[in-house]
Amino acid sequence: MTKMRKFAVLTRAKNAEVHKGEIPEVGDNQVLIKQEACNICTTDFGQWLGLREHQPYPMAGGHEGAGIIIAKGKNVRDGLSVGDHVALAYDYCGECTACQTGRTSECIEISNPFKDKNDEGYYGHLGFATYNVKDANAVIKMNSKLSFSEAGFLEPLATVVNGLKRLRVTALERVVVIGAGTMGILNALAATAYGTEVIVTEMMDKKIEAARSMGLNVIDVKEYDPVEKVKELTNSEGADAVILAVGATKANDQALEMVKHLNGRLLLFAAGYPAPELHVDSNLVHYRKMELIGTYGADICDFNKSANLLNDGKVDVSKLIETKVPLEKIQKGYEIASTQGSYRVSVLLQEESE
Repeated sequence: MTKMRKFAVLTRAKNAEVHKGEIPEVGDNQVLIKQEACNICTTDFGQWLGLREHQPYPMAGGHEGAGIIIAKGKNVRDGLSVGDHVALAYDYCGECTACQTGRTSECIEISNPFKDKNDEGYYGHLGFATYNVKDANAVIKMNSKLSFSEAGFLEPLATVVNGLKRLRVTALERVVVIGAGTMGILNALAATAYGTEVIVTEMMDKKIEAARSMGLNVIDVKEYDPVEKVKELTNSEGADAVILAVGATKANDQALEMVKHLNGRLLLFAAGYPAPELHVDSNLVHYRKMELIGTYGADICDFNKSANLLNDGKVDVSKLIETKVPLEKIQKGYEIASTQGSYRVSVLLQEESE
């Protein structure tokens, strides 16, 4: 097997290159993955656009990846075997206080790839690499019937699962999702799988059509006032919970109005750059017994639940793949991914991938 790998690197805004380097040795608790696909997420193309300059260069990014195990260390659990299709979770030590209480996303013992360079002098997770060595505890087995591009949705869906857990959604509740981008639709599909009644609000025709093609109830905000329409659809009561899948001041204002008067819950799922404003005073939160809930990332339990949703077909992400591009054309992939209205662009990392 080759000892070299190729991987995509952002060297500055609007410039993605393909570099080469040696494949690291596989440790006793690690697996070597032949990575087949990695999807470009908002964080990736946000830095490519120059909107996240707090993230350093050179960034060998990508974290929505999937592939095949081709080697494993001697201590790796029996549940992972050579030939398994897998997707990637976050690294964690499993021993610190956060990990011991299940909050693996808050582990502070693992180096931060956005702050610490690897031995080759790059930042990032190297998701856009042809081969990658990962700790086995951060590798999740996936259904081989899923395409690798679909399996790459493990991470974004896990963040949705984490948010829904924090939001405490229950069956038969009425949930509004503001925004029908990739993460908005993922929130809507997962909430539907949980048995809730979901309403999506959106203004872009392409996204409205996409959401409706997946069976979602969508309010076209060009035709209707979203607050009034939500009230109409909920017998004037308002939504039990609102998920903000758009980071925008106007969306925040709408959420505060469309959530039910008492005991309503708002999940601040999306970030925005520059940071959106939230026009709410503490008295309003106090008297309405309102909850404002933040969410970010996912714990290993969320990754496992995400895998179950994908592997069992309870959440179908096939229509969220905008297009696929080979690694050598990742610059074009960023251009497509950053175009308004685009869904996930999947970067194929092997010459004959999928």
